[in-house]
Amino acid sequence: MIIQMAKRTLSHTDLRLLWKFAVNFGLKGMLSVQRFKRRIKRGVWFPPFLYISITSACNLRCTGCWADVSAPPRHLGLDDLNRLIASAKRHGNSFFGILGGEPFMHPQLLDVLAAHPDCYFQVFTNGQFLTDDVAARLRALGNVTPLISIEGNEPVSDERRGRSNVFPHTMRGLETAVRHRLITGVATSVCQNNIADLLTEAWLDELIRRGVTYVWFYTYRPVGPQPAPELALTPEQVLRVRRFCVEMRKRKPIGIVDAYWDDQGHALCPAVTGISHHIGPGGDIEPCPIIQFAGVKITDNSGDIFKTIAEAKYLADFRKTVASATRGCVVLERPDLLRELVAKHGLRDTTARQTALSELAAMKPRTSQHNPSNEIPEEHWAYRFAKKHWFFGFGAYS
Repeated sequence: MIIQMAKRTLSHTDLRLLWKFAVNFGLKGMLSVQRFKRRIKRGVWFPPFLYISITSACNLRCTGCWADVSAPPRHLGLDDLNRLIASAKRHGNSFFGILGGEPFMHPQLLDVLAAHPDCYFQVFTNGQFLTDDVAARLRALGNVTPLISIEGNEPVSDERRGRSNVFPHTMRGLETAVRHRLITGVATSVCQNNIADLLTEAWLDELIRRGVTYVWFYTYRPVGPQPAPELALTPEQVLRVRRFCVEMRKRKPIGIVDAYWDDQGHALCPAVTGISHHIGPGGDIEPCPIIQFAGVKITDNSGDIFKTIAEAKYLADFRKTVASATRGCVVLERPDLLRELVAKHGLRDTTARQTALSELAAMKPRTSQHNPSNEIPEEHWAYRFAKKHWFFGFGAYS
């Protein structure tokens, strides 16, 4: 399977882009995690991977979205972005996830990517803005992979995305990215109205046929101003997602990402392990994208992001307190505990709508990926090795 995947990737992807990926993401990413592991032995926590929502602007209105897409858009400025990335690079970071809103609606996104050729960027996008001109620029840059969100077939996409004709426009963007020989991924928030269509071998085979390099399945989380809890998966369906990923990794020549289980199948939260934190479009530093509360900003300490995160007491308390309560998602399982942390540290609501606390108060506890005694260990040696050494619990739950 590994040989098949390598052959297929080589046939669809620009070799220069594969080299950039191997060095900037692969080699540098591993070194960044090693530095992270050495730091935490000294009690210093600074994540090797940062996820940055560079804008709240979006052309869609998706159910369950936590971004302030209905409010006047906020953008992180070019100077702030460059300062942030440069500051993180000084401590070994080389990989950055770029989120929104829709990142391609940020007027200076391509300038940011171009300013840091020694880094690797994963841009989470709905694919609507992946024109030939944009894809050609991304290929010339070589240090970015578009991760295109597909949330269902045509009628489901229109329902979930709040617009008509979303699916064909997204598929056109996908085709454009692949035609320009980009390392192209597809992400799906698995929920009640797409699990039957997209968590299938047939869908994986279709993406393989189209030249997609990797897929990322994650479970729907009912948050934001329109949470739609009826779309949330049952515990049995969450296990189905995990089992599907483990099984398909052995059989399909396509990369399959999941970020919420370790090599032994134990649940984890990336924010609790400390491997990643999130920066919102207002520059606020949050535990993760769906926890929209913060106590510090990227402009604190004269822009020294390492010092700001490493000394943020609420992030340290979040990691410790949540790890003692669950290996799963605290937002889903213990919204009451999260409210206590917000009050304890006097955290501010980082949303433009200023309703994050009332949204949290209205949430009913539900299960997440934490399902003790039902762990499904990794079966493919490559995934098991990678997760064991570069994406496991880091002692957070010991």
